[in-house]
Amino acid sequence: MAYWQPDGLVLHQFARGTRTIAAPPVIAVLDAARTWRTDGELCAALPGAPPDAMARLVRALARRGLLERSDARPADSRDEAAAAWAPWNPAAGFFHQATRDVRFAPRAAANELLRRRVRGGALPPPPVTARPAAPAEAVHVLPPPDTGTALARTLRARRSWRRLAAGRPLALDTLATLLGLTWGVQAWVEVDGLGRMPLKTSPSGGARHSVEAYVAVRRVDGLAPGIYHYEAGAHRLVRLRAGLPARQLAACVPHQSWMATAPVLVFMTAVFARAQWRYATPRAYRTILAEVGHHAQTFCLLATERKLAPFCTMALADAAVERLLGVDGLREAVLYAVGAGHRPAGVAWAPWPHTGRLPRRVDVVPGAGRGTAPPKKTSDR
Repeated sequence: MAYWQPDGLVLHQFARGTRTIAAPPVIAVLDAARTWRTDGELCAALPGAPPDAMARLVRALARRGLLERSDARPADSRDEAAAAWAPWNPAAGFFHQATRDVRFAPRAAANELLRRRVRGGALPPPPVTARPAAPAEAVHVLPPPDTGTALARTLRARRSWRRLAAGRPLALDTLATLLGLTWGVQAWVEVDGLGRMPLKTSPSGGARHSVEAYVAVRRVDGLAPGIYHYEAGAHRLVRLRAGLPARQLAACVPHQSWMATAPVLVFMTAVFARAQWRYATPRAYRTILAEVGHHAQTFCLLATERKLAPFCTMALADAAVERLLGVDGLREAVLYAVGAGHRPAGVAWAPWPHTGRLPRRVDVVPGAGRGTAPPKKTSDR
């Protein structure tokens, strides 16, 4: 992928993860190499260039993954894995690779930067959209939603927790329920000409179910600490790695070290070949991102229903996580993580991790109390 940045033309070899600032004449060399050429033939692409300079350029482009040599060693494994993405490239392949292993700022620094933007007049956009100019006959005021059911109460209680009770393990049957009802196969269906397809509690584009779950266990009754793979068809855990130092886990979730203290942290990966087999369009990458979102919400609701403290994050150190799980980042890559622990004693609603204070909360039921007193402020302290 080639694109302009303020410092020049960037040649981004996204399968290798290299970014090369190149003078535009280099494009002529790459264009000449769209079929096999000798070194001498490539030199003709830049008339007048000294042969030794051209040789250095060709070697540099090969090192950066921009040229392939016929006498080189077997293809880089990343190139081989990336070949399966061919129908999705460049759009999905570029997005997948370009958004990996980014640097995350510490929470305090990121929040201070946002506050400075607000003080400078760069206010955030409105969190909801209203149409105040709509004619009265086009507006239909809805009755309030039914909030009296168990599901409605669970939905309204779901929050991302960032402080957990220290040292308390999860029960094994609790973990089994969270895994089985989030990622487990609920039934199989036979589809003519396509074989068996799994049914799960969350939707999946084309019923491809590309998502896998890896469980980082630190404190679960009856389970030794380590990394486990959840086998969705058999509803069982297979240990891949024994032992799990908190420091190693914290490196996987930058600036969110409190997550490494959770009894369980579940990393969701995508096995891309499942979706690539059915869909030859890069738009299918969106369905996988939606799928991990479905699983995250299901997990968090199940944990909330059990009065646990769930959380989720996409702020992951991709390569560190994938080394821990033993996946390559192309055939199978981490996309999302969820986890849960017990709530701190005496706290019923998600305090901030760095202060222990509860954010100010204003409860609102859509459509209720219209034209009456302001909503009641509440606190669980």
